[in-house]
Amino acid sequence: MTQAPIRKTHSVSRNSETPVKRYYADRLSAERLKRCYEIAPKRVGQYLEAEIGHVMEFIEPSNCVLELGCGYGRVLDRLLGVAHSVTGIDVSYDSLQYARKTLGERGVHLTMMDAATLGFAPSQFDVVVCIQNSLSAFKVDTPTLVRESMRVAKRGGLCLFATYSERFWDHRLEWFRLQSEEGLIGEIDWDHTREDIIRCKDGFKATTFSRNSLVKLTKSLGLAADIREVDESSLFWEIHVP
Repeated sequence: MTQAPIRKTHSVSRNSETPVKRYYADRLSAERLKRCYEIAPKRVGQYLEAEIGHVMEFIEPSNCVLELGCGYGRVLDRLLGVAHSVTGIDVSYDSLQYARKTLGERGVHLTMMDAATLGFAPSQFDVVVCIQNSLSAFKVDTPTLVRESMRVAKRGGLCLFATYSERFWDHRLEWFRLQSEEGLIGEIDWDHTREDIIRCKDGFKATTFSRNSLVKLTKSLGLAADIREVDESSLFWEIHVP
């Protein structure tokens, strides 16, 4: 079987990318991104596995699933084993190439695309997945991201977003310290790293959403959604598509 090519769409414009988005596209991609997960401490590994396990609870064998910010295919590899159809998008072509290489000839569709301007027709996916704090990492307008995710989801479908739990702060910070020491991200600016925001001296900034901020977003957008903590490490924002 011939491997499907990675599509590039009009939905990615380098001129409109923020410095953080370029950071993920250029510096923290492919093998370097994979290395971040390889050096994760045991407790972080537990968190990552719990996130995927929670997502799996919602996926049926007949489902078409879209992952936003699929990177090098870490989550796609698991989704392929349970869903009927799997699609992954990312702004990093290098990461998508690496995903194609590692996932092989299995039927996954990979597209270079911005999550805030999805190039899909409406009502294509049963489940839209955006985990590992991508809700914050994308650095796009959150209401736009949510509306786009709901637009491409089928009626009665589900959009799953995940952020860090406040109780996971110490483990998250330790993981970022290891990434910094290995040169995968910049040197951490300890003087300005606090209140759930990790700052690096090269300008990189990692933020997250609190439970209160998710509650406010749910109300302001008029959504039908559940917010639940998983493994004392992540908060899932589960949006039901009417």
